[in-house]
Amino acid sequence: MNVAILGCGYVGLEFGRQLTDRGHDAIGVRRSDAGIERIEDAGFEAVQADITDADSLEAVPDVDAIVFAASSGGRGAEAAREVYVEGLETAIEHFGERETPPERLVYTSSTGVHGDHDGDWVDEETPIEPTTEKTEVLAAAERIALERPPEYGFEGTVARYAGLYGPGRYRLERYLEGPVTEGYLNMVHRDDAAGAVRFLLEEGLARGEVVQIVDDEPAHKWEFADWLADRCGVDEPPKQTKAERLEDGDVSEAGRRRILTSKRCSNEKLRDLGYEFAYPTYREGYRDAIEAYLAA
Repeated sequence: MNVAILGCGYVGLEFGRQLTDRGHDAIGVRRSDAGIERIEDAGFEAVQADITDADSLEAVPDVDAIVFAASSGGRGAEAAREVYVEGLETAIEHFGERETPPERLVYTSSTGVHGDHDGDWVDEETPIEPTTEKTEVLAAAERIALERPPEYGFEGTVARYAGLYGPGRYRLERYLEGPVTEGYLNMVHRDDAAGAVRFLLEEGLARGEVVQIVDDEPAHKWEFADWLADRCGVDEPPKQTKAERLEDGDVSEAGRRRILTSKRCSNEKLRDLGYEFAYPTYREGYRDAIEAYLAA
């Protein structure tokens, strides 16, 4: 299987490594020189191209599947629209019009499109309710990923990621030091974020469907922080309610909406499809971070 990873960053690099280890051909696509160097360091082919420029994408060879894993770099809604909507449409049209189009597209989205559900469970059948301009962009991109590929004879899948963590993104000190605001954490380790997409492609699953990529156990932030403190041998961090956090007065409108958003994301569909997690919960996923903390 030949796979082009458009926007080959944090998850894409691990995805490419997993593909290569299993005998597939991975092609990482990035715009910057630094991004190309990171792909080459990861041990697979790198192509320098801009996903919003169809002419630039000519440098990418024909592939069996494309994985759209680009990031807007934490910028605002307009930057997100340029990448997730315009870039995705450009990529679908460009690859779809080739003499040999791909068979699959996987677009990596976010569980943020669900909005607030007052702590209730949500799954792929739950109507999405984006609450910010950026998550509205992500929702629009999900529709494009499912609706546009069939026009060119291939199929799209939406892989809806929960909060990513793993090497370089544990944020251990934040939860040890506090204050920790109440609410749920829906998480997935980087290795499983990559592994789940690899599994869906290898097994030919979830064509034309949405799949939530989230681990087995949504964690209440206070319980998670206390668990970390216990394992690291430090005092439990200070806690605050949502109301107390909002009273601080330094919270942006987007931040206020994030604080008020609460949901628990189910991975039942992914489990039923047969994926086995390397890190089923944060307890396994944070083991390396805790060991490094204790050894420091």
